[in-house]
Amino acid sequence: MEVGTTKSIEDIQNDIIEEFSFLENDRESTIFYIMELGQKLPDLADEHKVEQNIIKGCQSKVWLTADLEGDRVAYCADSNTDITKGLISLLIRIFSNQKVDQIIDSDLFFIEKIGMGNIIGSQRSNGLVAMIKQMKLYALAYKAKLNN
Repeated sequence: MEVGTTKSIEDIQNDIIEEFSFLENDRESTIFYIMELGQKLPDLADEHKVEQNIIKGCQSKVWLTADLEGDRVAYCADSNTDITKGLISLLIRIFSNQKVDQIIDSDLFFIEKIGMGNIIGSQRSNGLVAMIKQMKLYALAYKAKLNN
């Protein structure tokens, strides 16, 4: 891959699927790995941990910010629970530094491929959907801004 290029959303998802395949669908190992990923996510500055940045629909508190850098969106997030922080870190890895149209049009197939629904349960699955929706809403807003 050339310097300065970004992997596609599809390629990043395939990388994640490959990483999780080593866990062989072991629920405990998978949860631990997700939590480990969350620990690697840089903390969000306290000034961004405000009500307007909280993702609605998540059981845990999840703060998400987005900035438009050229024609790409950069996301930052944090959560008050390790597993949720791990989940948002996966989404940031996939969506950050991608073009707005690629984010909006993306199909997140990795969730099913790694059996995420069986791992995190229905409450967290709903939260994951809310995180994806919020990230796509930011991309839609930036698309409107770019088209003006």
